[in-house]
Amino acid sequence: ETNARRGVDEPEYELVDTGVFDGNRWFDVHVEYAKASPEDILMRIRIVNAGPEAATIHVVPQAWFRNTWSWSDDDAPRPGMNLDSNDGTILASHPELGDHRLKSDGTPACLFCENETNFPRVFGSEAITDHPKDAINDAVVDGRTDAVSAGQVGTKVGLHHVRTIEPGGETVIRVRMCRAESPVDFRDFDDVVDRRRAECDEFHAVHEAKCDDDEARRVHRQGYAGMIWGCQYYGYDVARWLDGDPGQPPPPRGHKNGRNHEWRHIRNHDVISMPDAWEYPWYATWDSAFQAVTFATIDPEFAKHQLRLFVNDRYMHPNGELPAYEWAFGDVNPPVHAWAAWRTFQIERHAGGGDGDLDFLKTIFHRLLMNFTWWVNRKDAQGHNIFDGGFLGLDNIGAFDRSAPLPDGWRLQQSDATSWVATFALKMMRIALELARHDRVYEDLAIKFFLHFLEIAKAMTSIAGSGVGLWDEQEEFYFDCLVDPEGRPHPMRIYSLVGLIPLLAVETIEPDLLRQLPTFGEVVEHTMESRPELAGLVSRWSVAGSGERRLLSLLRGHRMKCLLKVAFDEDRMLSPHGIRSVSREHLENPFRMNFSGREVRVDYEPAESRTTLFGGNSNWRGPVWFPVNVLLLESMLKFHHYYGDDFRIEVPVGSGRLVTILEAANLLRLRLVSLFLPDDS
Repeated sequence: ETNARRGVDEPEYELVDTGVFDGNRWFDVHVEYAKASPEDILMRIRIVNAGPEAATIHVVPQAWFRNTWSWSDDDAPRPGMNLDSNDGTILASHPELGDHRLKSDGTPACLFCENETNFPRVFGSEAITDHPKDAINDAVVDGRTDAVSAGQVGTKVGLHHVRTIEPGGETVIRVRMCRAESPVDFRDFDDVVDRRRAECDEFHAVHEAKCDDDEARRVHRQGYAGMIWGCQYYGYDVARWLDGDPGQPPPPRGHKNGRNHEWRHIRNHDVISMPDAWEYPWYATWDSAFQAVTFATIDPEFAKHQLRLFVNDRYMHPNGELPAYEWAFGDVNPPVHAWAAWRTFQIERHAGGGDGDLDFLKTIFHRLLMNFTWWVNRKDAQGHNIFDGGFLGLDNIGAFDRSAPLPDGWRLQQSDATSWVATFALKMMRIALELARHDRVYEDLAIKFFLHFLEIAKAMTSIAGSGVGLWDEQEEFYFDCLVDPEGRPHPMRIYSLVGLIPLLAVETIEPDLLRQLPTFGEVVEHTMESRPELAGLVSRWSVAGSGERRLLSLLRGHRMKCLLKVAFDEDRMLSPHGIRSVSREHLENPFRMNFSGREVRVDYEPAESRTTLFGGNSNWRGPVWFPVNVLLLESMLKFHHYYGDDFRIEVPVGSGRLVTILEAANLLRLRLVSLFLPDDS
């Protein structure tokens, strides 16, 4: 009720605001999982009373079988659980998984029910069981002991512990599940958990070696722990979801033509890395790509598996499109899979030596050929190498929903979409070059992506032949551009990450690679000589940089410096904790534009969004978004790799301090990391 009364300019009324936690009246609950063997799982729960008086807590560890019997096409065998009165264990029997035993070291009440939906409560229809899945809640919260099974059988069980803890005191609950033929033994329980903790410390110590101090090591450890904890089973059969499950209430009228009806081939049934275990489980394709790169350091096989999933036929559309996320697979995420595959390949090769996993790289490359073709055929509507893509994962960063249809005859030419595809082309070129070192067939494909990259660079200078490009010479920045029915361009001068995305389209080529692949080098040299109008658009290929390496980029030095000038201005896009998504200058000077009979605007909004675009719970009008910051940082390292220490920029702008691009990238890194580290406050 309080939140319903509050406006979008007021903070959300949180649980902590109610006063329920006053005087430290809360419990700290620490849950540790360990395995004595693959099918011997231990859970240790430690509860600490932080409050000033004794308090009672209810702790209910639960186990259940995934319900596959209620919606199966055939007579799926039904698993079951029951209390074994001989030893007080819970016997869980499954036709495929076999028999297991579950027990706590305490004397909890065992609350059994069925893992079935409460039809009267959810659908207002007749009950299919007397003890549905929420019976445990009814028994614990409402005291309804009749809600659970008196016969102590079911497909779901909760072990109801009630503990009263003195102020500052603690209690520990131990739960163990193992094969039925083994006794549930607690004598070695703590030793097993402590041994696994020590092994975990030893594993992470190698990866924490470069951390500066204990606080940094703690952040590093917690980050990976969160990633591992976020790996969840994800099951989504679109055809079945649209048609309805046998034995269940039929879906509403029109459901078959509803959400994702063009993606009936989707059959996801995999363990997928989710960004967190709270707001999700669902995946967004570009989120998953970033997470795969994060996993590459500690588990490269899992990282490669994640990347292969999304180009698999159970995910990728037959036309080559990658699914965006479950509520709209047809939306478009930035095409970062080629970057993620290349980085994962590099990380694993660096750690293990040798040539790296070339089979993985080939598989991803061939599948992404289809995805690149989809971008060219579907998102370059006019065939001009200027791309649209809708919101492209940046949600409300634009003045309006960039995925929404425009009035008749209007088109939106997107700086970020075009730059993302240029980046995609360069990464595909780089992968093809690597594969060509072992199989010269790929050299021709590397040339194809090089030439396509040049055409995109050319198109960005003249929208539909108008002579007006996405680069604004006056403002020295990239902007999205509306094109009216007469073909006249109308730049949308919003200073945001949209204008920095061209920095990502950069690649350096080592001289030894050119020597190994002379045909590629000859084609590049010939193209640059015979088409100087293209050579003048991208980098300085003809001039060798530091270490005689060559550079391919959408930006020559001047434009790159202009973009970095905006990025590293603290009054504009540089915040204490990274590059903002929208410039702070739009706080006093919001972008305004009359379009289609209404005013649209973009303000700087550093916290909660005041707009309702994309539900209003995602904000790209100010906050720092880490993945894009990481890509910007990587691109800066590539630019430094070419330009070396002689190329300097003022960072922060106005400080009078000239630094190398590498030093600027390090400043950005430190600001990003500082968000997680303790400060003087």
